Amino acid sequence: MFALGRYAGARRQAIVALKEHGRRDLTGPLARNLALGIHQLTRWGVVGLPLTVVPAPTRSLAARRRGGDPITRVATAATADHPDITVAEVLRTSALVRDSVGLDSTARERNIAGRVRLRGRPRGEVLLIDDVITTGATAREAVHALVSGGAGVAAVLTVAHA
Repeated sequence: MFALGRYAGARRQAIVALKEHGRRDLTGPLARNLALGIHQLTRWGVVGLPLTVVPAPTRSLAARRRGGDPITRVATAATADHPDITVAEVLRTSALVRDSVGLDSTARERNIAGRVRLRGRPRGEVLLIDDVITTGATAREAVHALVSGGAGVAAVLTVAHA
């Protein structure tokens, strides 16, 4: 698991503004940051090409409220110019998953446990992408769903860690 920086300062402000205030103009700067992270993981040999980037699942209600999934937009922009990297939205959460803001680590685990579903199978090596890693509950469930469905997950990359 890799994170591009701490969930603090300008990075935190950009993520919150993108997700909660519809600041689509921040997609580009966050995508450039994510693209550099993906490039570095490729250079280090952590991930290989061709690569499928899978965004962590976003609750359907949150995605509708936000006009789509911000992390998918960022991932798509980050990989747009790379012919050997595709983005596949193959993970969904069940309707029972609630917003995790304010939940402690135990409550986050209970909230997401067994509630991430794989819809379709990504091809080749997979890099799971998310905005913020807090307790790792969502990433663990997402990786579990992917691996259970036969996908080879090479790594998890987040824009920030809390």
